Amino acid sequence: MPEFNNERTSPVELSPDDFRKAGYKVVDRIASFLDSLPSKPVSPEITRDELQKIIGIQSLPNRGESTEKILEQAADLLFKYTTFNGHPKFWGYITSSAAPIGALGDLLAASVNPNVGAWNLSPVATEIEAQTIRWIAEMIGYRTDCGGLMVSGGNMANFIGFLTARKAKAKWDIRKEGLAGSKAHSLLVYASKETHTWIQKAVDLFGLGTDSIRWISVDEKQKILIDELESKIKADKENGQHPFMVVGNAGTVSTGAIDPLNKMYEICKENDLWLHVDGAYGAFAAAIPDAPDDLKALKFADSIALDPHKWLYVPLEAGCILVQNPSFLIDAFSYHPAYYNFITEEEGSSINYYEFGFQNSRGFRALKVWLSLKQAGVDGYKKMIADDINLSKHLYKILDSNPNLEVLSQSLSITTFRFIPPDIDANSNKVSSYLNDLNEKLLHQLNEGGEAFVSNAVIEEKFVLRACIVNFRTTIEDIEMLPELVTEIGIEIDSKIRPVDLKSNK
Repeated sequence: MPEFNNERTSPVELSPDDFRKAGYKVVDRIASFLDSLPSKPVSPEITRDELQKIIGIQSLPNRGESTEKILEQAADLLFKYTTFNGHPKFWGYITSSAAPIGALGDLLAASVNPNVGAWNLSPVATEIEAQTIRWIAEMIGYRTDCGGLMVSGGNMANFIGFLTARKAKAKWDIRKEGLAGSKAHSLLVYASKETHTWIQKAVDLFGLGTDSIRWISVDEKQKILIDELESKIKADKENGQHPFMVVGNAGTVSTGAIDPLNKMYEICKENDLWLHVDGAYGAFAAAIPDAPDDLKALKFADSIALDPHKWLYVPLEAGCILVQNPSFLIDAFSYHPAYYNFITEEEGSSINYYEFGFQNSRGFRALKVWLSLKQAGVDGYKKMIADDINLSKHLYKILDSNPNLEVLSQSLSITTFRFIPPDIDANSNKVSSYLNDLNEKLLHQLNEGGEAFVSNAVIEEKFVLRACIVNFRTTIEDIEMLPELVTEIGIEIDSKIRPVDLKSNK
């Protein structure tokens, strides 16, 4: 038997004084970083090879280093070599600026480290998560006695909605019998061509295959065509197939389009189909007073995926799934092995979140969401979301007034546009490919320059720049610099790369 001293030491333990000393230094560094953030470049100008040399490629160290030294090193690296989505001029993708209280919430949650898989392991964390779910549902007009849980983000939230729908609508015991034989091919899901790629991942990973997706065309506003949806469902049912799920979008990734959810609900109700709404981006906009009627139709959805780390400005990661009836989640995911002895004296009186989704061990993601909701309140969120939308509308207006820019769309807080040289005919077939190439190069040079950061979309085969404002730090002064900057870069690139046969084409 090995012998142990009465006192055990551990290299990862910190005394209260050492923790306090290191923590104060980190918090001071973070506060200084946040203060200086607007004056920093949005993105670093550095290559992967250069960054690897800075970090070093040495082997795993045998001996540890001091806590303060390694925290200082980590802060130096992060504050210098990151693309800052909290910067007021970051409008790329749908990654929001993160509320500072969320960072403190993550520190607090990690320090206590509750396992929010079972109530007995995390009583107060479980109840805070349950309250957070109710508050999110209330905020968007959904039923507050719904089921739900916090997950990592939109993909996972949509996956859970998908699997819950599959279990609820399969006409056999799919958990027991699986997808053997022709059964896998009979289950069909309907989604617009603008739906996020999570749907391909879902049918691929969960046994249906990508041929099970019935892609529905969109109109000029990138919204699903209802007539085509109805006709495809009808045809598939007549051919002996098994439609089970329709996916609606509450804010598409490319343009922020909102599908006609009211009409989609009626179709699902008539055909006994599950209506799942991907509202990862746009669902929270249902809270604002002038929300479109189709966002108010979220209340009819059987399930909704939404991301607090988008329009609730919560630090990554924080996704959420809501389901009308909590029992559907349990039906889809729950097992009770002997080693899960978590039933309380009054069976069913507590929530065990391992029964609601993929994870057994679960971190306390809900705390930072709960804190943010308490700090801002629903009125605060209504104002911030409305501000983002109004800034996007103003951006559309000033872009549209610039003769060198073509604006293609504006919905929610997303505006899409592209640069067109003033002496070129954009309607000519021969220049369409050139304009796509020009705007793609413009995007990369703009983002590498660090003055602003946007992303892209492809609309009707046009490569366009895409500014998505989910940023409580962005001001009107920030966005008003964008048209001139884009025009300046566009003119510079065009002068270098335009083919001879396209010069003075107009």
